[in-house]
Amino acid sequence: MKRIILTLTMLVALVATASAQAEIKFDKLIHNFGSFEEANPVQKATFTFTNVGNKPLIINQAIASCGCTIPSYTKKPIAPGQKGQISVTYNGKGMFPGHFKKSITVRSNGNVEMSRLYIEGVMTEKK
Repeated sequence: MKRIILTLTMLVALVATASAQAEIKFDKLIHNFGSFEEANPVQKATFTFTNVGNKPLIINQAIASCGCTIPSYTKKPIAPGQKGQISVTYNGKGMFPGHFKKSITVRSNGNVEMSRLYIEGVMTEKK
């Protein structure tokens, strides 16, 4: 009888521990810069997220798909219910004018380990 109670107690503790996790929720996954001129090639965007889980959220990495895109992110743990930001700078200098779409891969300790954000826009030629 003691074994059954001990086993059930451990099972309940295991399930409770497994369900306690951080969870990231972004306000938006895509930012469109619209059109901008080649004369002003640097564009900035901010992605805001909330930890909707019940454990602190830690962003481990934010990696851009191209050297023309530089992400920076909140380094400290984000408590449950709190917000954080990922700022992205796109530099189109030396790039061909036209439409672009770049991705930023975000890795965290959340229940979904990897999220992907996108920036896009149209850089027009100098007039």
